[in-house]
Amino acid sequence: MNPDSLINLFLYTIPALVTGLIAFYFFKEHTKNEDGRRRFLLKKEMQVNAMPLRLQAYERMALFLERITPSKLLIRVQPMSTDKGDYEMLLISNIEQEFDHNLSQQIYITDECWNIIIAAKNSTIQLVRKAGMSDKTDSANKLREVILSEMMEKRAPSDAALSYIKEEVSDMW
Repeated sequence: MNPDSLINLFLYTIPALVTGLIAFYFFKEHTKNEDGRRRFLLKKEMQVNAMPLRLQAYERMALFLERITPSKLLIRVQPMSTDKGDYEMLLISNIEQEFDHNLSQQIYITDECWNIIIAAKNSTIQLVRKAGMSDKTDSANKLREVILSEMMEKRAPSDAALSYIKEEVSDMW
């Protein structure tokens, strides 16, 4: 092999290698961009499909909070006897059943919102128990009166959670 052919070989090989490396780099970048674009489109499509489910979850949780508002709960759940203990357990059982019915909604809403809803539920149950322990309470009807008078003095625990849900839903737009 003479030196001229070796120089010619390098003259042809070096541009081919440079061109190959540039092509490889651009192909790699193009593939990365296409992959990112596909992921973006897939995520966008999933959001479009998930939005109605998320809104439905927020609607159901808003309905839950409305249903456990003490004044509405007392109207909907009538005492079956005059025993305050039985009525207290009936109210708490009703709240727990409503909550259990909506447990699956937690996968569609934020953890913070879910925790606020749980706190509202627990506060409402605590309010019912506290009213049941009151000295003024000796019958189911008295329990209703004590709870209603308590609600006239302060907001229901579910009101704060409902406000939070409304704020979170408005942030979705």
